[in-house]
Amino acid sequence: MLRNFTNYLYLRILFITLCSIVANKALPQAYIAQRKTVNYEKRQYNAGTQNWKIRQDAQGRMYFANNEGVLVFDGSAWQLYPLPNRTIVRSLEFGADKKLYVGGQDEIGYFSPGSNGSLVFTSLKGLIPKADQIFSDLWDIISYGDDIFFRSNDKIFKYSKGKMAVYHTRSWLFLGLYQNKLLAHDEQKGLVEYVNNNWQPFIDKKDLPNGFYVTSISKYSTSFSIVTTSKDGIYLLSGNTLRNFNLIGIDNHQHFSAALPLDDGTYLFSTFLNGVYQVDRNGQVIENIAKKEGLQNVFVRTIFNDANHNVWLGLDNGIDFISYNNAVKHISPGIFNDAAGYASAFYHNNLYFALSNGIYQVPVTDMGDLSYVKNKFKIAAEGQTWNIMAAGGHLLAGKDDGLFEVGDGHITPIYNATGFWIFQPFTNKAGQPLIAAGNYYGVRLFENHGATLADKGNLGKYYESARFLEVDENNMIWTSHPYRGVYCLNPETGQVKNYTKEQGLPSTLNNFVFKVKGQVVVATEKGIYQYNAGADKFMPSQPFKTIFGERGIRYLKEDPAGNIWFVEGKTLGVVDYSAAPTIINFPELNNRILSGFENVYPINTENVFVGSENGFYHINYAKYKENIRPLKVYIRSVRSGSGADSLLYGGFDGRDSTNKQTASDVLNLSYAYNSLHFEYSSPVFDEQSNVEYSYLLEGFDKGWAEWNKKAEKDYTNLPPGKYVFKVKARNHHNNQSAITEYTFTVNPPWYQTLWAYAIYIFAVTGLLYFIYQKQEKRHILKQQRQLQQQQEQNAEEQRQLSYQHQLKLERSQKELANLKAEKLQAEVEYKTSELASSALNLVQQKEFLTKVKEELQRLQKAEAGTVDVKEIKKIQRMLTEEDKLNEQWQQFSIHFDKVHAGFLTLLKNRYPTINQQELKLCAYLIMNLSSKEIAQLMAISVRGVEVSRYRLRKKLQIPTEMNLFEFLFNIQQELMK
Repeated sequence: MLRNFTNYLYLRILFITLCSIVANKALPQAYIAQRKTVNYEKRQYNAGTQNWKIRQDAQGRMYFANNEGVLVFDGSAWQLYPLPNRTIVRSLEFGADKKLYVGGQDEIGYFSPGSNGSLVFTSLKGLIPKADQIFSDLWDIISYGDDIFFRSNDKIFKYSKGKMAVYHTRSWLFLGLYQNKLLAHDEQKGLVEYVNNNWQPFIDKKDLPNGFYVTSISKYSTSFSIVTTSKDGIYLLSGNTLRNFNLIGIDNHQHFSAALPLDDGTYLFSTFLNGVYQVDRNGQVIENIAKKEGLQNVFVRTIFNDANHNVWLGLDNGIDFISYNNAVKHISPGIFNDAAGYASAFYHNNLYFALSNGIYQVPVTDMGDLSYVKNKFKIAAEGQTWNIMAAGGHLLAGKDDGLFEVGDGHITPIYNATGFWIFQPFTNKAGQPLIAAGNYYGVRLFENHGATLADKGNLGKYYESARFLEVDENNMIWTSHPYRGVYCLNPETGQVKNYTKEQGLPSTLNNFVFKVKGQVVVATEKGIYQYNAGADKFMPSQPFKTIFGERGIRYLKEDPAGNIWFVEGKTLGVVDYSAAPTIINFPELNNRILSGFENVYPINTENVFVGSENGFYHINYAKYKENIRPLKVYIRSVRSGSGADSLLYGGFDGRDSTNKQTASDVLNLSYAYNSLHFEYSSPVFDEQSNVEYSYLLEGFDKGWAEWNKKAEKDYTNLPPGKYVFKVKARNHHNNQSAITEYTFTVNPPWYQTLWAYAIYIFAVTGLLYFIYQKQEKRHILKQQRQLQQQQEQNAEEQRQLSYQHQLKLERSQKELANLKAEKLQAEVEYKTSELASSALNLVQQKEFLTKVKEELQRLQKAEAGTVDVKEIKKIQRMLTEEDKLNEQWQQFSIHFDKVHAGFLTLLKNRYPTINQQELKLCAYLIMNLSSKEIAQLMAISVRGVEVSRYRLRKKLQIPTEMNLFEFLFNIQQELMK
């Protein structure tokens, strides 16, 4: 039944809203300037489409009740925390205990920081009686004192002091606060108030309008609150009395989901199908913020004002951020057609804007923040317009086709022979009011007659384009050309003088003439230069040198407060003189200024208009400085590099730079987790792109890191020790946060712990003892080896002595043998000599026998009787000598055997058949006598010797391949051994 009622309600709302769209004309852009809107799509935050409630914690993080859980955003990263049963989270609220209370279907509890700083869900469902543990979505959660109230469709749960109470009804439609009272909308009873643990009537149902369904209650004043309903309009509630609060110009019967009071006294009303309405206190609709104003869609479920007074919208599909407190706004209404903005002027209660396609004006009724001027633009002229400015009581426009005076909705031509850039009023020596007008071909003078301007012609013989022009205190006209230097024109004489690099300028190029602080100066590539009349040259301006140094400045403009606005490159800044000169930059406009045609028009501190590539920008400088507030920075997470599930610290312990870690919070990491990843953030959602960070790991880094936009840092392989990670943030105002710290300790590896060192000491001691024992044993063994070596050495020495003795003995024996051999040799030589003598004797004997033979032959031939006795005796004597000769052979053989170790005896014994003649042959061969000598000794021919040798070989059975002498020599060697 409840589901059918809900469907009916949605269909009726849809019908009413569609009717209102048809019946009501769409509202145009309310103000001339648009706020910055940031869209966060589902694919960016990676969660469900619908976002039901929004809250912010003390650190500035945003929390969204999302279809898929609790969504957290810190300006840099999104995190999703689903409920255990994965149901839709439709409401959330911080309690006095700083816990985030949430709920879904059949689940109720809170998120709080766990031991490691991550959000951990604690269920309170177990405190609910079992009969009530089945319930629908929790649509509202309210922190009331120390208690927390949860509303489902038919139950309200009260969590107090660890207990849960349940209040039943058929249908609870709403739960909220009104003037410090807790109200609920009971479908049967009407509005009821919680008093002393009971719900008491506040406004009876019969006193409520028909179909009255409260969607929100917000503060309107000290005694009134605004009540929005789903289909019955908006009411003011005071006491227990309701009265209508009609919104003018729109359908009051559409679904209003919430109301939000703003600092300027207006209110925002969110709707289901028409986005957000901004309404003043009288109910006049000022603006409808819908898709054309930058919203993703117009189905707004909730609205929230953050700590910096910016607005968050929870949409049916996405999240939007509206920078309501931003001091920089864009002026580019549809009528501009995206044209470039060149100049602006405030004149006779109208704002005028000169653009590339014409001149537009809008009436001003309030001189406050002019960005809130109603969008009632009208066109005053068409065509390229370079400049518009008030001069001498005239509002002049320099256009591509001439000089014009601008009136209310129209322009009047003054001179149209060429295009004009700039106008400066002055008075000549004659007291005539003049206007010097820089144009395409020089400087033209106009005499100001009050109602009209009279053309006085071009000044002197100067024909260069004069887009930059100023008049000094001596009424000298200065102009500059970006490529030809600076020119000084005398309006009295028409004299023209050119100043270039030779006259002191740092370069002839890129010089721009301006007038600030009552002085004509030149912005150059190397700082600000000023004319020195005494030297008739330009010199660096010392007052500006201390501020700008040698920075290349392209544009200068002084505002009514004496601050100097400047452009450097494509960056806008201002030198604030409210105290010591300080430079404040505006990075919001980086690369948006119309380069080469820079224009800043400061009316007052609330209204500074800047020309841009697309329309204009409005800067509320006073608010801009107010928004320079202290930054906060916190450490979002700390992870180790050892795996996916490596979260060491989740950032949700409420600690920032003002809340240091306690000693018990200091994390002790094992050495395996010595590579860490830090993430940090500064939750400034309207200027997140301007935030930079610097970090320092105390105990490791030598100094603070250079400022950079990266919101994370990695450290790898940290050595054991205690560390403090420090991080700070700053924005483009050079406004720095306090330092946030995270202390941790990297424990030494197991091999460097005290136990390990004890083991090392024990092991080393044991090792030393073992080494000592081993050394002692080695020493003993060494001594034993040395003793053994000594013994062996002694034995060796003995052996050496014995060997040497043996050598000496052998040497002595050898010497003795040598002596014996020498003696023997001498004996052999002697014997040999004797043998040789014997052999000679034998030869002589042979010769003797030959002679005897011859004598006998002679006697034989003599005649008988003629032989003399004397002759016979003579032969006898010769024969006697022959006997002696035979004795000599015997003597020779004896001597021969002595010399040759019994050679002849051995030969005779070994070969008994050998005769004396053959023994002689053997002896002569051993003596190495030649065949001729042997033939003489043996009284045979040489041929006979050869024959005897042959016979001897056969008798001795010598092989044919062996030499006879070799055979006999071998026998002799046998005897010598």
